[in-house]
Amino acid sequence: MTKSGTTFAGGPELLIELQRGNGRPLRAQLEAGLREAARSGLLAAGARLPATRALAADLGVSRRLVVDAYAQLLAEGYLTARRGAGTFVSDAASAPSPPALAAESHALRYDFFPGYPDLASFPRKPWLRALRETLAAAPAGSFGYPDARGALELRCALAEHLRRVRGVVADPHSIVVCSGAAQALVLLARALRGPHLAVEDPGLPPHRAILAAHGASLSPLPVDGDGARVDELARIASRGGEVDGVLVTPAHQCPTGVALAPARRAALLEWAAARSGVVIEDDYDAEFRYDRAPLAALQGLAPDRVVYVGTVSKTLAPALRLGWLVLPGALVDLVAEQRNLADHGAPTLDQLALARLIEGGAYDRHLHQARRRNRSRRDALVAAVQRHLPGARVTGLAAGLHAIVRLPHGVDSAALMLAAAERSVGVYPLALAYMRPAARGDQLVLGYANLTEQNIERGVRVLAGVLERLSRG
Repeated sequence: MTKSGTTFAGGPELLIELQRGNGRPLRAQLEAGLREAARSGLLAAGARLPATRALAADLGVSRRLVVDAYAQLLAEGYLTARRGAGTFVSDAASAPSPPALAAESHALRYDFFPGYPDLASFPRKPWLRALRETLAAAPAGSFGYPDARGALELRCALAEHLRRVRGVVADPHSIVVCSGAAQALVLLARALRGPHLAVEDPGLPPHRAILAAHGASLSPLPVDGDGARVDELARIASRGGEVDGVLVTPAHQCPTGVALAPARRAALLEWAAARSGVVIEDDYDAEFRYDRAPLAALQGLAPDRVVYVGTVSKTLAPALRLGWLVLPGALVDLVAEQRNLADHGAPTLDQLALARLIEGGAYDRHLHQARRRNRSRRDALVAAVQRHLPGARVTGLAAGLHAIVRLPHGVDSAALMLAAAERSVGVYPLALAYMRPAARGDQLVLGYANLTEQNIERGVRVLAGVLERLSRG
């Protein structure tokens, strides 16, 4: 069998296979290979084919064979010839763009995805400066295998920042750096050896899936206007067995947007102390409170019982894949061992750059600007809902990167998402965030941080038209 990896001028490299001895003429095989490449899109419209002499030499066949194959495909319309320029794939023969590329090129114009900060405002210049300074100053040892717990420089910077901004009781030795909150949950599920966890319901379906995939058994913990129903833990234990831990978002419940009431905060810590249980505090967007100072982290009240999870995914960008765990002493080595088994640790240079960003004040300045921008965009969402969705209202704290919009009537969740997507609007029904998703609901989870005020206005206006058509239908 002869294989040719041929680089077409102005086009991609293409693998052509010719099998000798199978009874099929080589010219027919070459024609079929080129024909299928054009049909499938491996050869794009306008791609230039190699000269007949070059392709013949590459395949180890006569030039006449290649000339005859080109002639046949010219006659069939798969190829076109341009005097003095060469032979090209015709427009008519080329396949449309692959589905993945087509999907990317048709991104939603007004996507109210609740998990994004303002991606366009990533502090590129400060980050680039921090990387340059890191490369200039890092000793040779920094380029070796990383400490699985995280670079000491970043753990020191995080300990000081979290004490100052969130009231977390932290020292560098209690911190393990991880690849975002997703990996934090993986490490905890493994370190706790398949725990039985009560998780807020509604909550984040991806987080539940991660925990379950790594051995945790999950029970729903209901949420109301005061946050997680801590009083339900006894009922959960009576039905599903002893509860080892509770996953909560106390500062800004995800996704309902309420705060855990003070009495329930106290009751949760009392439960943890009495049952030797662990509280996993996901402090995912607590840096953003727009009407008053945010509640201090729950971890500061019981550092020996609370695992604190933080990340830059909501402050800088999810693409950085940097997060952290502040752990009770008994869990530090267990979690560090799991981090080492997973991937030996996070990229050191990115950790050192983040440490410089925090220590130099650029991170605080970015947060200050983001708060001002996010508050303006939340106000724009509230105004747009009032203007275009009569009877609807925005609920939850003036905080975070998303808000709940309560509609005046229920709507089919799947039908709404599909109809909105057809108008290039991304919406996310709250009904789908429950452990037992409901087909219908009257609340939407709408993110606003990654949309301009103008696009928030336009997106809600389009959404109003979609809802009106659905109600008529």
